[in-house]
This record gives sequence, structure tokens and C-alpha cells, in this order.
Amino acid sequence: MAKYFIAAVLLFKAIVIVANFYNDFDITWSNDHAKILDNGREIQLSLDKESGSAFQSKKEYLFGKYHMHIKLIPNNSAGTVTSFYLSSQGSNHDEIDFEFLGNISGEPYILHTNIYTDGFGNREQQFYLWFDPRATFHTYSVVWSPQLLILLVDNTPIRVFPNNEHLGVPYPNKQPMGVYSSVWDADNWATRGGLVKTDWSKAPFVASFRNFNVLQGSSNGTVQNISSCASTSTSNYTQTSGNQVTQCLNPTQQHRLRWVQKHCMIYNYCNDAKRFPQGFPPECRST
Repeated sequence: MAKYFIAAVLLFKAIVIVANFYNDFDITWSNDHAKILDNGREIQLSLDKESGSAFQSKKEYLFGKYHMHIKLIPNNSAGTVTSFYLSSQGSNHDEIDFEFLGNISGEPYILHTNIYTDGFGNREQQFYLWFDPRATFHTYSVVWSPQLLILLVDNTPIRVFPNNEHLGVPYPNKQPMGVYSSVWDADNWATRGGLVKTDWSKAPFVASFRNFNVLQGSSNGTVQNISSCASTSTSNYTQTSGNQVTQCLNPTQQHRLRWVQKHCMIYNYCNDAKRFPQGFPPECRST
């Protein structure tokens, strides 16, 4: 995968959209389980035995860098899932997932990631985080360009998914996606494969979201100023130059990516030989 660390991501015109939850999102599930705070800069979603809750952006985007600050459900969160993801519409949808699988008190959350193209996913990677995501807000980001997908936690890359269409691997580059978040009950699978059930005596389970923003070429399905980072680039991951932002992985973040994948990754579909007895998918064999 090293060849992709120096690959181009994208030059975006520096249009930064800082969302307000009153103006830029719709609550799509259980209004009475969602609370907007701080003049629209923060929203809390709650889950109880009656219902969870969810919201989605009013706009859809094609390519960009997307940030959400999230503080996860504290204490016993077993059986719950808190999500932040991008998705298009329809049965052949594209989707880029952060899903946080709760656990009993004192045990770590699992960050479950997946990438769907044309309605097909099965590209799961899972991680333990190197901090307590319940104690305070942390930043979860998606960088999505025609060449590369990068998932980041506090600006540390944890996963890279290159465009391998030349190998016959579908890549999400045609469908604009909206931004979604939700809190819901998944005790049939979320914690130890469903062995640990939700303790409803601990409800309501509350997760908080704030400071969503987008660095985007446009919001109507177009992208501008596609270019590449030079292989000798030593720029920061986000380096402002005039009205453009260059996004690429520098040596420090290459090191951080390797560290996370070595020390924090607990599942990688590309290493699951039992799942692929006829051979791994081509994107796994190419890395």
C-alpha cells in the first residue's frame, strides 16, 4: 500500500461549510429523542427501549473532507451503535461508515468501518481506539476524492481505500452522498456478536455530536481543481495555499497509519481467509 501514501488525493477550492443543526440537518427519526443545543452547534441523540434517533444533512456532496466531533455513550453502552456515515440513496447506494459498537462499563468501544459501492459492502475493518471516546469529544473524518478514501480519527489516518477500478474493484465516485448520524439498538450483533444484551435500566443512552463541517469543491455533485501532490511533498495533511487546500499523507501520517493498523486493528476482511476460501478480493491482493 505504500505507493498510495504518496498518491494524489485532491485539490479543493477552500469552501468550508460549518453546519448548524437547525439549518443544515433534518431529524429523521424520533424528534423527541433528539435535543439541539448551543444555538444549533450541538445535537444529542438518545436511545431508550421505545426508540433511537437519527439526523441527516439537507444537502448531498460529491467528494470532500467531512468532520464530525462526537462524544460517545458513557458507562454501560453494550448493545448500542452510534454511527456517522456518508450514503447515497437507493438499493445500489454507496456508503462510507463509522459505527461505534458499545460495550459494558470498563470495556472498550469497537470502531467498525465499512465501504459500500453499488450496494455492495463486506469491506469491514475494526479498531480499538487509543483513548476513551466517552470522556470528551473527538474528531472523526472522511476524506473522499476520485483517487482515494481516507478515514481519520483526530487527524490520524486509520484506513486508506484507493481507487482500484483498473483491477475491477468498484469505487464510490459517481453518486453524491448525504451525511448521516444515528443512535440505535443492535444487541442482536453489536457486542460480542450479540452475546451481551442492552441493559435498558441504564437508558437513556445519549451520544453528542457537534462542529460538523465540510471542506468541499461544491455541494451540487461537481468537483473542481483535481490535481496531485508531488511524491516529494512534506506538507501537512491540510495545507492552505491561497484559495486551495492540498490533501495528502505526509511521512508522519504514514507512520501513524502503520501504527494504528499494527496496534489497534482487531479485524481486517483482507486477512480473513475463512471468509474468502476462493481467494481474497483484488484490492486485498494488490496492497
